Amino acid sequence: MKKNLMCLLSALFILIVVSYSCKKKDTIIINNVEVLHNNQDQLTQIIIYDVFTPPVASRIYAYTSLASYEAIRFLSADNASMVEKMKGFEKMPQPENGKVYNYVLAASKAFFTVVHKVIFSIDSLKKYETNLFASFKNNIDDDSVYERSINFGTQVGEIILKRAMSDNYIKSRGKSKYLGSDKPGKWRPTQPDYLDGVESCWNTIEPLLLDSCSQFFPGPPPPYSTDTNSTFFKAVKEVYTINKNLTDEQRTIAKFWDDNPFVIEHSGHLMFGNKKITPGGHWMGIASIAARQTKADEIKTAKTYALTAVAIFEGFLSCWDVKYKWSYVRPVTVISEFIEKTWSPLLQTPPFPEYTSGHSTITASAATILTKLYGDNFSYNDTSDLRYIGMQRKFNSFLQAADESSISRLYGGIHYRLSVDTGAVYGRKVGIFIIDKLLTKTEN
Repeated sequence: MKKNLMCLLSALFILIVVSYSCKKKDTIIINNVEVLHNNQDQLTQIIIYDVFTPPVASRIYAYTSLASYEAIRFLSADNASMVEKMKGFEKMPQPENGKVYNYVLAASKAFFTVVHKVIFSIDSLKKYETNLFASFKNNIDDDSVYERSINFGTQVGEIILKRAMSDNYIKSRGKSKYLGSDKPGKWRPTQPDYLDGVESCWNTIEPLLLDSCSQFFPGPPPPYSTDTNSTFFKAVKEVYTINKNLTDEQRTIAKFWDDNPFVIEHSGHLMFGNKKITPGGHWMGIASIAARQTKADEIKTAKTYALTAVAIFEGFLSCWDVKYKWSYVRPVTVISEFIEKTWSPLLQTPPFPEYTSGHSTITASAATILTKLYGDNFSYNDTSDLRYIGMQRKFNSFLQAADESSISRLYGGIHYRLSVDTGAVYGRKVGIFIIDKLLTKTEN
């Protein structure tokens, strides 16, 4: 009887071990591209929660996405480092020859190593990270592979962070408030809350690839004039006329691409903010859609995020340099003074100078990158903003989406036509420059 019981227990133990082994194989995370998408989505939620300004959000996306790519690129031997072609980075660590790594785990660790130093709400990530790394640990048979991958990811993240800590961002936090000027034609805080100018020292941040923030610098905007026949006043009148006669489609376009991360609403004496995705976050969402729709592998997915993020970051650096050098007046200021005192644009005017359009610049830059990676005729349904504003739109190409995003700022009443057109031209220049620097002619 005792012998039979021992045999039964032995058989049961073997069954449990086999079942557990099979379960591990079925749920293994190694090379799971969805981990990369989920990591990015978690970051976007934190960026929204912490209400980072669009330029600052672009910096966060750039460094974190580069960390992820630099760790995961070793999944195959033919993937060049991006940061080795950029300015200010130390030599990146290399995996040990002959050693086994889980590079998705390493990429996740590199990603969150950077994330922890560039956001505020670290506690909000704890549950996700705990579950993520526990899943890796449970699905990697060899503990040494887990530890080695974690250590490698940490090393990659720390090198990225060294560069981030020396790009002048920290110094720029001590800037004085930018309140513009009462001089005719110059930007001043706008209704309804008259906030000071956002990130007026952004052009002091060190670019990743651009020679300088002023590398792609457009000519001046039309000179300010109250002469109704002047180029400037005709541009103002166009904004006013369009906003007085908006079609339903134009309203929809303006609201879909608003991407104002913190619109302040007023109800009597009460004020409350509606948190939304940033312009850069919207295009990181489009990058995700492209990668998922094409079933891109881990390396192409990481590359898509990194290149798109770099394009957005460099685009903001270029555009903000232009904005604060010209400090051009917003339409609402001129229209309320000379055309209709109580006029308000469809969209809330963001708190920084007008020329050129940031939306137009960064969307053109990002769209140029995505077109290079996924082709010119890429039809997709943009659901990036669906969970935030309940809207989605279909596009036949990334450039079509960028063009619509650009013109949306005119429909919204916050930009002149010249500013959106010029921003788009120079955004494409930034995108092409990044392609020339980081992608060979054979890469797609």
